[in-house]
Amino acid sequence: MPPIMQLMRRRTGVAAAMALLLLAAGALLPLAWTHQHDSGDTLDAEFYFIRLEYVNLAGARGWSGRPWWRQDWPAAENHFLQGIRRLTGIDAGEGRHVPLTDDRIFDYPWAYATQVGYWDLSVAETDRLREYLLRGGFLVVDDFYGPQDWEVFRASMERVFPGEPIVDIDEGDPLLHVLYDLDQRTQIPGLRHLRMSPGGQIVVESPYSPPRWRGIYDQQGRLVVAINFNMDVGDAWEHADMPEYPEPMTALAYRFGINYIVYAMTH
Repeated sequence: MPPIMQLMRRRTGVAAAMALLLLAAGALLPLAWTHQHDSGDTLDAEFYFIRLEYVNLAGARGWSGRPWWRQDWPAAENHFLQGIRRLTGIDAGEGRHVPLTDDRIFDYPWAYATQVGYWDLSVAETDRLREYLLRGGFLVVDDFYGPQDWEVFRASMERVFPGEPIVDIDEGDPLLHVLYDLDQRTQIPGLRHLRMSPGGQIVVESPYSPPRWRGIYDQQGRLVVAINFNMDVGDAWEHADMPEYPEPMTALAYRFGINYIVYAMTH
């Protein structure tokens, strides 16, 4: 078993039991999630990791020509799903990916989008994202850095929720305490931002800081978009079993990810 998993298993105890109770109570899906489809996908698990597909911003070509929504796919979700099953007892299905304009999005109350500094959402997509979130959906965005990426993301969310602020998540927010108590603000870096110091220690050398956990709330005060800015939580999930990736950062990334899921499925 990788060291990170040993560390996290020792810390689950009551937290894992709480998650099981929440799931068994049936408080998982808002009543709005009634859409059915006949695409052939089965919906026989409690949770699916859904990655959003999108079109790249003009001129923003991904690695090896791949679209940016596929960054770290499928390794990030495959590793993270193993942690979810082991640490919480949640019945997690396989990872899936869908475009916002696909009606299947309404079957899944939790979605993840990476590299959102490079997405180019159409009017149809921003309208659909607004509907998805107002019907009870929850979006996690990750792996984007600096003022240019932020402006692309901010402008797109202004079209989704005109006039709604993007704020730092307060330390007392239920998201940070729904399962794990998260009081750390350690930067969770991409693997590309790690370097070996002269003393043999792994250090973070990111051109952008500090890390920011931000969010967008609906009119009822429910967090609907969780924002990992100047961070790459997906890389920490993906590289959990690499000795080169610092264990405390991976442990924090898994705890944040699980809190996101439990919050989304119970609020």
